[in-house]
Amino acid sequence: CLKGTRGAVLNEIELWARDFDKPSVYWLNGLAGTGKSTIAQTVAERIFADGQLGASFFCSRDFEDRRDLKFIFPTVAVQLARNYPKFRSIFVPLVQSDPEIAHESLHNQMDKLIVRPLKESGISTVIAIDALDECKDEEPASAILSIPKVKFFVTGRPEPRIREGFRLPLLAEATDVFILHNVEPSLVNNDIRLFFKQSFLELARRQRELDDWPTREQLDLLCERAAGLFVYAAATIQFIDHRNNDPEGQLDRLLRSPGSSAREGKARLKANTTLDSLYISILQEAFGDDDPEDDHKTRSVLGAVILAANPLSPTAIATLLGLGAKDVFLRLSSIHSLLIFQEGVDSPVRPFHKSFPDFIVDPTRCTNERFHISPSSHHRELLTGCLELMNQTLERNMCNLPDAVANREVGDLRERAERHLDPTLRYACKSWHKHLADGHTVCIPAITSILRRFLEKKFLFWLEVLSVLGAAREAVDALDVAAKWLEVCQASPTLDLVDDCFRFVMRFFEIISTSCPHIYHSALPLCPRKSIVRSLYK
Repeated sequence: CLKGTRGAVLNEIELWARDFDKPSVYWLNGLAGTGKSTIAQTVAERIFADGQLGASFFCSRDFEDRRDLKFIFPTVAVQLARNYPKFRSIFVPLVQSDPEIAHESLHNQMDKLIVRPLKESGISTVIAIDALDECKDEEPASAILSIPKVKFFVTGRPEPRIREGFRLPLLAEATDVFILHNVEPSLVNNDIRLFFKQSFLELARRQRELDDWPTREQLDLLCERAAGLFVYAAATIQFIDHRNNDPEGQLDRLLRSPGSSAREGKARLKANTTLDSLYISILQEAFGDDDPEDDHKTRSVLGAVILAANPLSPTAIATLLGLGAKDVFLRLSSIHSLLIFQEGVDSPVRPFHKSFPDFIVDPTRCTNERFHISPSSHHRELLTGCLELMNQTLERNMCNLPDAVANREVGDLRERAERHLDPTLRYACKSWHKHLADGHTVCIPAITSILRRFLEKKFLFWLEVLSVLGAAREAVDALDVAAKWLEVCQASPTLDLVDDCFRFVMRFFEIISTSCPHIYHSALPLCPRKSIVRSLYK
């Protein structure tokens, strides 16, 4: 948080963290753009400086390993073990005796990795978990028990499954709730005005010729349009502060754009001030007049940024979509204020704030059809790109491993993977099925045909890559997703092939996960004679 802003909220949270007579759980709840994650970062830093922070986990839908609830408890437990010797003395023998604990149910993870060691060790600490709503799970995402001497600071949007968890009797009694979007508007507006003033001062200092800018009227209008949303203010400054454009001109263009009703989904905040109008203005300014062919490419690129299982670089997006890397880079550069975007075609790109993906996939909010992203069609594009890339590039022993070795015997295995496996290919191998699962992909014969060709020609080479990357479990998930999709499509011949591939992976999973060469030396020879996989690859 900028110095001098959010003072009342931060002070209240710090008082709660120090007073162990107060409820053990603090839920900072607020709509998108109200500043929850920024406050969480500041709180974590302050509590860390006081020596109270035991562990933290910042959830994010942009990263696969930060949007899955099953990663929270193991990660928090490891941090606690590093910070507290008493906890470590209990935790380490537990994991040594039960190494598969990280793959157990959430309830078992929480009980074995967190609750029991904390109770036995008796340590006093604070655990911070930000953006709990960004984890993909249908279970109540706030399934945290009350533990003596331990406090949980949690942030998240007030989504139904989050509210449901905090209404559980045991948790409701132990929770302080602070609703961020109900803070006195004048306090929030003063903080946003301070942010604007500081940002414009820094910009003017760099540009030097910007005197008495912006005007008081311009600043008043910006604060009014922000309507309590810090993300509006941050995105506005990013839009204005672009090295290739005149800041005064950028501000004038932004203020000339019409305001519209502000909302997060159907939650109305205030008329004439909205993220929606800001996002539309930036997109229209970036991409100019209608051009059906060009607009289709723009939507494809935006869809890849929004829907990727993990952030992709412009080069990777270009490869999967069949576009030029420079073309993709230039399109993304033109909307830099909406993205976390570094220079260069090989750096990953992701949305600046989660409110932008929410906006662009919702046709009731993104009413300009030029920019609206339909997840199902763009997941289908990415799925096709992944399968085509694997069909074109996968080969046997791409990492040049010695014959008959176990993976752990190859000292430079990671370096070999980075040297021989292109990042886009690694993404395709680990994530193609996520675009099939998330996209509700309709039954298209062309996709069935590409999938069948992949399994008939590249299946074992794919398993090799997953083995090298330590991601053999992805093969189980991928084939399970594919089988369910083909069952709905009633594509019997390809379904039979997928089922046989699934049986192969399950039967020889230990071999696949521990040794690439032994996929051929051990798994394939031991495969049943009637197996389709055996007949294809013997």
